[in-house]
Amino acid sequence: MWISAGADQCEAHGQCAMASQELFPLDEDGYTTLAHAPREVPAGSEDLGRRGVDACPLRVLRISGTRPADSRVPGGA
Repeated sequence: MWISAGADQCEAHGQCAMASQELFPLDEDGYTTLAHAPREVPAGSEDLGRRGVDACPLRVLRISGTRPADSRVPGGA
């Protein structure tokens, strides 16, 4: 299970990080870093991942079964 965020859509509410700061890291301004660095959810932490995604008031967080394209890598590989 992977989690990611839509680029430039986060408004720094921080609700996701309340579920798990490890799964939903925030930058120094309180914005999610998942838009540029999708994260694999460790086995056993899937419920925390779902809670964090569901907590986002803007619904910019996504769950997928495969690694999402990483915007830091040309071509999204």
